[in-house]
Amino acid sequence: MIVEAPSLPPAALAFESIAERFDERFGAWESVSAQRRAVRSALARAFPRGARILELGGGTGEDAAWLARQGYEVTLTDPSPSMVRIAAGKLRPLGLPAPRVAAAERLGELAREPGRLYDGAFSNFAALNCVLDLATVGRGLAPLVRPGGRAMLVIFGVYSPGEWIVQLLKRDRRAAMRRFSRHAVHARLGGREFFVRYHRRADVERAFAPWFRLESRRGIGVFVPPSAAEPWITRQPRLLAALERIDRIAGRPLATFGDHVLYALVRTDVPSPESVA
Repeated sequence: MIVEAPSLPPAALAFESIAERFDERFGAWESVSAQRRAVRSALARAFPRGARILELGGGTGEDAAWLARQGYEVTLTDPSPSMVRIAAGKLRPLGLPAPRVAAAERLGELAREPGRLYDGAFSNFAALNCVLDLATVGRGLAPLVRPGGRAMLVIFGVYSPGEWIVQLLKRDRRAAMRRFSRHAVHARLGGREFFVRYHRRADVERAFAPWFRLESRRGIGVFVPPSAAEPWITRQPRLLAALERIDRIAGRPLATFGDHVLYALVRTDVPSPESVA
């Protein structure tokens, strides 16, 4: 059932509309699985075992469940009530905190609750591209992450050759060029329209400063193609495995050209906005 609520953002309504079939649709795509493995490997390196982590835009809880099985405590947030309900069914048996219906733009509401301090935060698969003003996320996340903690944010890359090639082969020039736009771009999912923004490196650094500083970037899906190549690439397991191996080497030096880019940010000692106030 789609939850119609005045406070639900358009992007949340779009994902609400496909929540029941989200895992079935995207879980079968091997390009998605390959990119997810790269992100999970980076998360395991970034966070010490046992860390308390906040997830932004966690969807149906696939990454949170994996992290829980590795020994992490994850609090999942997502703006879609149906996504959160599905995630709760996966995470409750693992002993994780109850997932929360919360938009990334409104993290400040969590910060006002007692005991809300995390060792780090992460967001996977471009959930933050649905946020048009990343500065709201930076301000809201600052009081939730301890100094020295990391924010691992996976955002759509702007210069993705894989996207260009796949979309041009489909003769869709508009889709091939859409990431170059510096303005909000129309998107459509589940019959719902919303806007996305393709954030550049400077946008990310500016939005999270001075509370976070950029530590590193890594391309996710530099040679592994985007999901637009599905279902063809899933039927090429040997090719995909080879491209995944190349990505493990090329991801850092060629970060700019990833289908997604993983931004590793470190929480500074600068007091959070609430502390300043």
